[in-house]
Amino acid sequence: MGEPAGRALRADAERSVRAILEAAERVLAEDPGASMEQIAAAAGVARTTIHRRFANRQSLIEALALSAARQLARAVDDGRPDTAPPLVAMHRITANVLQVKGAWAFALELPADPDSEAATLQQDIDRRCVAVLTRARTEKLIDESTDLDWVRRVYYALIGESLRGSPDGSDPDALAARIIETLLHGAGPRA
Repeated sequence: MGEPAGRALRADAERSVRAILEAAERVLAEDPGASMEQIAAAAGVARTTIHRRFANRQSLIEALALSAARQLARAVDDGRPDTAPPLVAMHRITANVLQVKGAWAFALELPADPDSEAATLQQDIDRRCVAVLTRARTEKLIDESTDLDWVRRVYYALIGESLRGSPDGSDPDALAARIIETLLHGAGPRA
């Protein structure tokens, strides 16, 4: 962002930045080539306000990606991946992630610079996902010979497909239950 690192923003400046980022998500999701002026209009702020906070379009996009990654990390944290029973953690994290990914789809699809904080957050989310899956395997919810990195990738794909294939307003808890059921039991007949 245009603000120096480590310097806290005033509450009104934080609201302004939040409004700009939310507007950028909406506008860029519809038109990835949208201008800073279009984003400013959607945010209800002057173009100079955006330029005061973000040096250029790229810095706005980087801030958007970081903000979305931070929200995704908070969604995972809220699921208590290290302390909740694995099945509970998986369900809660999935429902939370569906909400964040539904609201920040454009920003979360942006490729992160490998050295960025957003990339570091995604790597931590991947690590925590495998840790929850490891706990699920310990509790015999997942076969002991299963490649957990593969399971993580399938899990991410299920989330992505759920977001693409579900009408707006789908209940995140119901979708989470379907994702976890499919992940753990597939489409085969029940024993």
